[in-house]
Amino acid sequence: MDLETLILTDDEVKKLLSLSEVIEAVESAFKEKGLGRVQMPAKIYLYYRKYGGDLRAMPSFLEDFDISAVKVVNVHPQNPAKNGLPTVMAVIILIDPSTGAPLAIMGGTTITDMRTGAAGGVAAKYLARKNSKVVGLVGAGAQARTQLAALLEVYKHLETVRVWSRTEATKKSFADEIQQDCGDAVQVVPVTGVREAVEGSDIVVTATPSRQPLVMSDMVSAGMHITCIGADAVGKEELDPAILQKAKIVVDDWAQASHSGEINVPLSRGLIAKDDVWADIGEIVAGLKIGRQNKDEVTVFMSTGMAVQDAVTAKIAYSKALAAKVGRFIKIV
Repeated sequence: MDLETLILTDDEVKKLLSLSEVIEAVESAFKEKGLGRVQMPAKIYLYYRKYGGDLRAMPSFLEDFDISAVKVVNVHPQNPAKNGLPTVMAVIILIDPSTGAPLAIMGGTTITDMRTGAAGGVAAKYLARKNSKVVGLVGAGAQARTQLAALLEVYKHLETVRVWSRTEATKKSFADEIQQDCGDAVQVVPVTGVREAVEGSDIVVTATPSRQPLVMSDMVSAGMHITCIGADAVGKEELDPAILQKAKIVVDDWAQASHSGEINVPLSRGLIAKDDVWADIGEIVAGLKIGRQNKDEVTVFMSTGMAVQDAVTAKIAYSKALAAKVGRFIKIV
């Protein structure tokens, strides 16, 4: 039989997806992983040290959903300033598990942004207090946007967003943009320091490339939930290890988190141990472990980004593209 592969640009993918359906799909992917019904090796890394970047390969197969994909994604923090390119770019190949044929090749940058934001939203649903009203953002890049968008989707009653960034222009632009999108429903406040963003917040999101702690233990109050996004490679960390020593720690995947997530540095220094990690988020979504247990608990979710999140999101884009006749078919194999 003739085999043709659907090609979708990232702009086409962006027009096909809604955040609400990505959140729902990511939650289901977490559950499948928690129940042990996925194949997902840890990310494979190539380090381009002379260029200050890396490349990651991320395969997965959700067995009961019959969804399989491989994502290739880079992280080059110097790209925007030096090359006029995004820090993160990705391509996803959606596979037919029954034949191994490539069903689609699509831009994966939007999918990466949306599914990572969705992961933070799902984690907050299970780990943050239900009456959360104040969000503190440490970092004002692309991930801060999607993390906040997911929180606004999950928590309809947020009142205040505080945002900090090292760059004044980035912080102001972010605050102005979000305020315009939210109108009077939410007050968006740019702040001068990390402390002002964190202290008194119900939910804190860290989304920076920092290699030294930005959020210190004395900034954290009882009942706070923290989602850590920035630590995605060996040596990166955004939290004072003392926070982890008193918090309920939840990871998306132990193998990835221990290698390159927020816990990688304190683990390597013996400041925390594997037994200090309460659960994978999938175990909580699947009902195998409890999420938040009381209003005073400090919870920390560490997102390294899982291939199963990409796979389920890519499948949505593929199905909607077929229905809407978006994209073009070419013979590759």
